[in-house]
Amino acid sequence: MDVNDTIAAISTPMGEGGIGIVRVSGDKAVEIIEKIFRPSPKQKGVDWESHRLYYGGIVSAFTGQVIDEVLVSVMFAPRTYTREDVVEINCHGGIVPVRQIFIEVTKLGARIAEPGEFTRRAFLNGRIDLAQAEAVIDVIRAKTDRCLRVALQQLEGRLSESVRAIQADLLGLLARIEAAIDFPDQEIAPPPPAVIRELAMSIEAALQGLLATADQGKIMREGLQTAIIGKPNVGKSSLLNALLREQRAIVTAVPGTTRDIIEESVNIQGIPLRIVDTAGIRASGDEVEQLGIARSAAAIQAADMILFVLDNATGITEEDREIARRIDSKQCLVLINKSDVNPLRLTADAVQEILPARDVLSISVRTGDGMNALEDWIAAAVFRGDVSGENDAVVSNVRHSRALDAALVHIREVISGAEADVPVDLISIDVREAWEKLGEITGSTVTADVLDEIFSQFCIGK
Repeated sequence: MDVNDTIAAISTPMGEGGIGIVRVSGDKAVEIIEKIFRPSPKQKGVDWESHRLYYGGIVSAFTGQVIDEVLVSVMFAPRTYTREDVVEINCHGGIVPVRQIFIEVTKLGARIAEPGEFTRRAFLNGRIDLAQAEAVIDVIRAKTDRCLRVALQQLEGRLSESVRAIQADLLGLLARIEAAIDFPDQEIAPPPPAVIRELAMSIEAALQGLLATADQGKIMREGLQTAIIGKPNVGKSSLLNALLREQRAIVTAVPGTTRDIIEESVNIQGIPLRIVDTAGIRASGDEVEQLGIARSAAAIQAADMILFVLDNATGITEEDREIARRIDSKQCLVLINKSDVNPLRLTADAVQEILPARDVLSISVRTGDGMNALEDWIAAAVFRGDVSGENDAVVSNVRHSRALDAALVHIREVISGAEADVPVDLISIDVREAWEKLGEITGSTVTADVLDEIFSQFCIGK
């Protein structure tokens, strides 16, 4: 990859649409557009001004044929997305005009951009740091309003500010230690162990505070894998349909209707859930049903949270007991469905006998009773009653949480070293390692291989 090349890509999804955009970035961007853009007859010529739209047509530089009617925006460096000269050609959103304009641009010297290369250039040119660059893809993939807010906070640099503040403290400590080591003739005293310990404990608390948001952040970014389980005909598919507010799964009175897992995404109070409706778990001689049950067992193991549905009309059966044994230590809410059926056969106390210390909620999928309480429970389970404030930094990326974990290990070594009165030159090693691990988040100490992996996840044109 040559970062000095002029690059181009189609930045809108392929297919029919109201508009299509071809984006060009680099030193030759304006030169290329001048060769193919023809202003409308009402304009005597084009005197390019930054951040202004120009109306006209795109004409092939090789055949003279008019390709499409367009609006062209020219943006001069450094006030652009990439901090390079950027041209965006807005044409009609059909496959043919977008493709022909793109081909024309590449024939005139622009290289086809790699996935995420525009954002990578924004990072390399210092407009955003690496955490902000990664937030771009989170904004694009946000599944709920709450997910979007978390991604936008990171894009604004909320997490980066917190990380850089910790890095500044580490760098200050490191400078004091290394000054004492490198200039012994200046009689510079190293910071006392008590001072090192106090600062390290403050940094430890800051790192722990960031890591405390990681579980919530991961859910916001990736969604909460949720499995609906239970014996056949207990109302699992009806529950899925109720949460989706549409008839996605087939529902009949015949036990064993669902023979494979069905996975759908749903927004519960701003929380993205990836809900899996599983086949009813029971002993069966049907080969197809057995395969579905095996997949249900795998879904239980993969789930972050389980909704275990019991049938109030039948009470607890041996099938229910077998399923309860499979759940083990998973986070689980027990739902007593068909609460509108009288007489009541199931109580919370009865459920505790097969699954002790689990929350129990009575619902009726048919009437909708208890569904609001179910959604409230899911939100409370995710946030544990401690929803991060609008101004708080949230760690939503697994790569970031791993870097924070690694930095925390080194900081604890610094604390132990200060308490044991270890020589400061040894303590400085862990201080530097912690600083470098945090630099992997913002990109100040990241390797080219890591950058390649991160930006390969982006779409072409972003």
